[in-house]
Amino acid sequence: MKALSVHDLKPEDSLLLIFDPAFESKAALKSELEPFFQALEKYSDGWMPDVIEGKRRRKYARAAIWKALEEERDENSTSIGLYRTEWPALDMSFGLWFPPLPPRLRVFIEIKPVSLFSETTRCSQFVEMVRTWASSYPVSHAMAHSTDDLNLAGSPNFGRDDETLFRDGFDKIYMVCWLNVFGPKLVEAVGRERMLSTPAHRVEELPNGSVLVVTRPTVADFASKEARRAQALAHAHLRPDLDFDTVLRTLHERSAMLAPVEPRFHPDLVPLLSRVVDRAASHERQRRIAELNAWCPPEPEEWRPAGSALPPDVDNPQRSLEHYSNLAEHLVALLHSEVPSVFKATPESLTDADFYFWREEFPKSRLREAIDEHAVPAIGAYLGEVLVRNLGGRWIPRQRLEEAQVLVGNRVWFPFVRARNYMRSRQSLLDCSLTWLYRVAERHRG
Repeated sequence: MKALSVHDLKPEDSLLLIFDPAFESKAALKSELEPFFQALEKYSDGWMPDVIEGKRRRKYARAAIWKALEEERDENSTSIGLYRTEWPALDMSFGLWFPPLPPRLRVFIEIKPVSLFSETTRCSQFVEMVRTWASSYPVSHAMAHSTDDLNLAGSPNFGRDDETLFRDGFDKIYMVCWLNVFGPKLVEAVGRERMLSTPAHRVEELPNGSVLVVTRPTVADFASKEARRAQALAHAHLRPDLDFDTVLRTLHERSAMLAPVEPRFHPDLVPLLSRVVDRAASHERQRRIAELNAWCPPEPEEWRPAGSALPPDVDNPQRSLEHYSNLAEHLVALLHSEVPSVFKATPESLTDADFYFWREEFPKSRLREAIDEHAVPAIGAYLGEVLVRNLGGRWIPRQRLEEAQVLVGNRVWFPFVRARNYMRSRQSLLDCSLTWLYRVAERHRG
């Protein structure tokens, strides 16, 4: 019964709900939470959790919920996770705080992908679920919206430091989302009459004085021109101090940042750059693709014409070749668990190693002394061995590692110099990638 994580799916947008109300801690817990789980089960069309994670993993059932909450409870809190085993992915946390802390119910829901909510019916059911919750549990502010758009908007800080955020919370309307619940304090700050006259798809006053505002019938199209206009109209209405055109322009700029960009990477580096892009957060993905489309790796400088090769200056060339082989084995020992292909010493192994070092931010995350003394020699030797094995290269050994060369066609390459340049920074791992040097050497071997 393996839960499907939102992180298991390809980088794409999700729907995020944050619901953080007070609740009556003196009432019987099961009866107090009954409206919550009833609404969840009734309205979670297509994304109903089927797994509960507490001290152990259980199939979703009310009895399992109570058991998990009881097992996880300490002096003043308890929390569980709710997930799915099949697409779409759900990451839902459910927590309770008890006295002496202010009694609160903390719900965080992420559903991936947001495209699941392109249908009016499913979105309407989601709204009804939140409406039921907000009517049953008083909330100061709740919202549901695109995770990517919230990230680009700077939520939840909205330009404030963490201390100010913790102190003030959502003390004024920094952003209007697709779905909003404004608690009585926010409603009174805006003015109830103004709040209830918000130009939006749905505006409803709830029994406890909160107001539900939904800008559009669906959320998946939040970045469309129509949706952005609706979002800007509502925001400028609720914040008369804001200029509508400025708000709308900012929203369109965010939409542009999320608009799909077709990858047009350097053809020799597509396997590497595609994996780099896949590591980007989904709200940064399109910008990263555009950057890498425009980027071109610098031509390798670690070579000389074959006629200018440094001659061997070692007494025992065979012993030097064995030394290079042993150094290359050090890289195999370092990477074999994370990069199994390293055993094969192929061009694909170089790409796998490039990505590993980039993903780990190796030049920054490891001690510089260890990099210079151990990693650089191992990487240089391994690169040289790949050139020898796959391109018919030949080592020209030298007493100094940085002068050692590999002859391929009409050029000699300095793999240890490349390794030193490669390990300067994270960007150098791309600018001076092992893959790129290999591909250039391959083109010039004839």
